Amino acid sequence: MRIPFIAGNWKMFKTKAEAASFAYNFKALYKGTDVRAAICAPFTDLDVLVEAFRGTGIGVGAQNVHFADSGAYTGEISVQMLEEIGVDYCIVGHSERRQYFAETDETVNLKLKKLLEGPIRPIMCVGESLEQRDAGQLFDVVRGQLEKGLEGISAEEMRKVVIAYEPIWAIGTGRTATPEQAEEMCAFIRQTLIDLYDEETADEVILQYGGSVKPANASEIMNMEEIDGALVGGASLKPADLMAIIDF
Repeated sequence: MRIPFIAGNWKMFKTKAEAASFAYNFKALYKGTDVRAAICAPFTDLDVLVEAFRGTGIGVGAQNVHFADSGAYTGEISVQMLEEIGVDYCIVGHSERRQYFAETDETVNLKLKKLLEGPIRPIMCVGESLEQRDAGQLFDVVRGQLEKGLEGISAEEMRKVVIAYEPIWAIGTGRTATPEQAEEMCAFIRQTLIDLYDEETADEVILQYGGSVKPANASEIMNMEEIDGALVGGASLKPADLMAIIDF
């Protein structure tokens, strides 16, 4: 049985002091729930959040990682560095990384493989642009991202991977895919995973929707059959808003 999973993605927001304040207020609101929750934060906030959330069941994730163990990669962070901090998750292939920092399906694949060597669970992002959707290429684009990104990853490893469907045209724009559009794509992703692996493996993979998720639309999105969670951007910056989404 798939457990619903709500993850906040803070992007490039919050200093360490602001992260500590958020954690204090969020813990006051957070209560026992059957929904898995996590915050994916800037690198400088991770140790603060890991310590603040220790023993609460609230997970902590990074927003990116490099696929090498070490080396002359100025500005990058290795999996071992994240493991030392004690994070639970790591986002790979977010559309903003692909758009602004030359992330490719090939680097996504390398990062997934490196993360899967250890305990950190990857959250792999896929999604099409508005131009690709309007041109009728949305399914081909997402299938290609899945095929290339998951190349060489075994069925056993696949069960650890979370897939986040984030239509690029709905990220930070205030536009949201309708629940039916999100469900259609998540059903397609599930079928693609059946094609690439098998039905049992595909049935275990958590599929999140991301793209202007907020308290007002969370319930409708989360009640779709193939949507198991959400990757939440702006609404995750406020403790009360994130808790309202978790309480969908």
